[in-house]
Amino acid sequence: MAVGERDPHTGYMTTGHEWNGIKELNSPVPRPVYFFLIVTALFSVVYWVLMPAWPLGVTYTKGLLGIDQRTTVSESLAQAALERGAWSKRIEAESFKQIQADPRLMENVRQTGRTLFGDNCAPCHGSNAQGGKGFPNLTTASWLWGGDPESIAETIRVGINSAHPQSRTSQMMAFGRDQILKKGEIDDVVTYVRSLSDPTVAKDVSAAKIEAGKAVFAANCVTCHGDDAKGKTDLGGPDLTDRSWIYGGDVESIYETVWRGRQGHMPSWDRRLSPLDRKVLALYLFDLRRSEP
Repeated sequence: MAVGERDPHTGYMTTGHEWNGIKELNSPVPRPVYFFLIVTALFSVVYWVLMPAWPLGVTYTKGLLGIDQRTTVSESLAQAALERGAWSKRIEAESFKQIQADPRLMENVRQTGRTLFGDNCAPCHGSNAQGGKGFPNLTTASWLWGGDPESIAETIRVGINSAHPQSRTSQMMAFGRDQILKKGEIDDVVTYVRSLSDPTVAKDVSAAKIEAGKAVFAANCVTCHGDDAKGKTDLGGPDLTDRSWIYGGDVESIYETVWRGRQGHMPSWDRRLSPLDRKVLALYLFDLRRSEP
């Protein structure tokens, strides 16, 4: 192929390169490419002049607009702190009932409490606060140590079976492992306890077995769970008449609980969260429970 040959179809000169009969044309660069290159170059120059751009050793060109992202972020944080300070002081000073009666304050509680819960409580209680085996569901009315905001805040502060000197302390004895009850007695009391939250259980067993379990319960369990089995919040004894079970409400789980005993643990947040954060979190959890059907 000769150099300088003109392509008869396009009218462009060829470069002299040919591969398998395909000739390379010396086509000019499209004009839009030049246009965008020029626009990009102009934009760069304007940006360099107006905005911080070039490093100069220990400093940099400031730009004619004087924009500083560090200053912008600092101003945003200062404004956020100012806005937070306005409502946080009210939450610190006002009672739980006063805060709950103010819709605007409660909106701040919900937004901040959701973040606090996600950062500190969700690993155990789940992102939806519905817990799991061994971890209480916080969206129900079943609270071991009381479900009012004051009690919730105190539980958060001192923990349960924690290292805090004022920790809430509770433990269920291992009635089977420590040979406090015989296997037959455990079978009876498990049946009786199940019948308290599920009346259909009584239809499948004899009345004598239910009565035998009730007698075992009266002799060994009422101290913590109460004569009516509805629990005692001053001792952390759970209500056995509802369907909220921390370790499971099936036969095997209840039997395991009675046989081996239980001792839950919740860390103290006294030093990890400020009094304001603990108060907000308590209000958030109480509000979360109330919002559940």
